[in-house]
Amino acid sequence: MKIHLLFITYNRLDYTKLALASVLGDPTEEFSLTIWDNASTDGTAEYLKNELNDPRIVDVVLSKENVGQVHAVNEVWGNSKADLIGKLDNDCLVTPGWTRKIAQAHRDIENLGIAGCWRFPLDEFNEQAARKAGKIQTFGEHQMLRHPWVAGSTFLMKRSTFESVGSMVGKATTKYAIRVALAGYINGFYFPLIFQEHMDDPRSEHCKIADDEGIRKHRDVTFVLREHNITSMEDRWRRRQQIINNLNSGPWQAKAYMGWRGKIRRGVQKIRNIRMPKSRK
Repeated sequence: MKIHLLFITYNRLDYTKLALASVLGDPTEEFSLTIWDNASTDGTAEYLKNELNDPRIVDVVLSKENVGQVHAVNEVWGNSKADLIGKLDNDCLVTPGWTRKIAQAHRDIENLGIAGCWRFPLDEFNEQAARKAGKIQTFGEHQMLRHPWVAGSTFLMKRSTFESVGSMVGKATTKYAIRVALAGYINGFYFPLIFQEHMDDPRSEHCKIADDEGIRKHRDVTFVLREHNITSMEDRWRRRQQIINNLNSGPWQAKAYMGWRGKIRRGVQKIRNIRMPKSRK
């Protein structure tokens, strides 16, 4: 199956260099790579034009304005002819060989939707909780930690699924992933988990957002900080733990996050956030 990856950048050239070295680091992985830069102002465009030399890079798009991720996804995926399409961000380091495992799962599981890599340190995965919630499921020779959505980076889906479900709308991939799950597809993380290091995570050695000043400095280029009104590290640790708890033991059924069920879940989460410790010890 042919794979077409979309790698999206916006400033933070040092992240981009590390992330691209990670993506291209395994010469045995077969894929086509389109790099889309959203009008960076820190030398990223010059680096992308002049410093990269890998035959798997099929296009470098230098947008004249920051059109956001969804526009880039729809443009590139909508014109792709590959069997599998995927997305990468410039703040993630991948595990070598990740495309092979997930591509094989797509070959073998007809209704596999969005299958991705785990973005938190592996010691924060609670297998016991996941199994108790019925989230680790077997499909032939493969297992998935099933969840309605995965992180917005380092995942693969069939192009036919994208064509069936339709283009993305809005600003984020989460709602789109729920659309895919509601359409009857299997979403989740390949299991045993394949790790992708999120360089923006506070536990990453590369993280630039490790204190309140870092949040103020990088808020404009970090989607989660903007969309969830995160203004302090206390907020950030709470939000992070909420996501981990959800991925570990939250329902895998998409309908649990929609309508009145979703409102109840969000209400319970707000109460838990109030009771949650304000900072990581």
